[in-house]
Amino acid sequence: MSGTSLDGIDAVLARIGPNGETSAEASVSAPFTSDLRKALFELQSPGPNELHREKQAANGLALAYANAVQQLLQKVDLKPADITAIGAHGQTIRHQPYLGADLAYTHQTLNPALLAEKTGIDVIADFRSRDLAAGGHGAPLVPAFHAQQFSSPENIAVLNIGGIANFTLLPGNGEVTGFDCGPGNMLMDAWIADQQGHAFDENGAWASQGKLNSTLLKRMMADPFFKKLPPKSTGRDDFHLSWLQEKIGAENINAEDVQATLLHLTAHTALDALARHAPQTQVLIVCGGGARNSALMNLLTDEMQNFFKVSLEIITSEAAGIDPQLVEGLAFAWLAWAYKEKRPANLPAVTGAKGPRILGACYPA
Repeated sequence: MSGTSLDGIDAVLARIGPNGETSAEASVSAPFTSDLRKALFELQSPGPNELHREKQAANGLALAYANAVQQLLQKVDLKPADITAIGAHGQTIRHQPYLGADLAYTHQTLNPALLAEKTGIDVIADFRSRDLAAGGHGAPLVPAFHAQQFSSPENIAVLNIGGIANFTLLPGNGEVTGFDCGPGNMLMDAWIADQQGHAFDENGAWASQGKLNSTLLKRMMADPFFKKLPPKSTGRDDFHLSWLQEKIGAENINAEDVQATLLHLTAHTALDALARHAPQTQVLIVCGGGARNSALMNLLTDEMQNFFKVSLEIITSEAAGIDPQLVEGLAFAWLAWAYKEKRPANLPAVTGAKGPRILGACYPA
């Protein structure tokens, strides 16, 4: 898995039982090289000679994935023949689900054939396009896995905070739903990179030095995306550094106050969406890189009382048995398993597709 944060690759070895029960056996994390990250980042917006640059980045990503697979196999002393398949998400560089019937698209760059060639393992990739073809958004896809792993008699919500934040709503006795609720780490990462040259704000330390700017928060919250009803999804097409700079405008705001306000934006939009769409939630499970941001986790807890009348238990997926950093990687391993088993893996109530569909395409070793 490599997500919208563009920070690197999480490779997870998943053991999956006959009914889809999934556990992580081992993992490795590999940062992108500066050249690959630059190439992928530049492809997030239009530019010259895109086709050539995209294909070169797709090859580079496949080689980086293959290297991560090799590291993982060495770590657990396994051979390619021991692995059923690789579920490879690729790197999203465009996400345009709102263009209308037969015009909407999403594109995750990757050369899965090269990945299969370099690893000697079947590769399952291109998970999103089949759902789009059926009228869905192709995102978020992790709710089906969350339902597999985290369902209980309680009313559970799973908040995945990667570059984008998304919800899976798991009522104790009702239909599973889910949607993207807005930016997760992406804008905070973009701002600290622009202002300080750091890839991310570790534990929200810089944000903690600043103060909330209520006027800026209100301007950001006025974005039409937040008012849309599910099913809905988003990405770097909607939220990026230029978007933030436009919201700041000519106002002179301390850089650390902008970061603090972005932290509030992530927490506020998530809690607001949860209160509107699942007010009966009893337990909120947080996963993704944002679960490691202690300032963000503390803010979610502190702000909860402003949105919920009854106290909400907030935990990370660690308490539910899965390292928060590995949930998405496990999800795409599970999606590859579902493809192999010929089981539909989208949730139409989440993506808006016409019905259940088998997701992915296979590139045999």
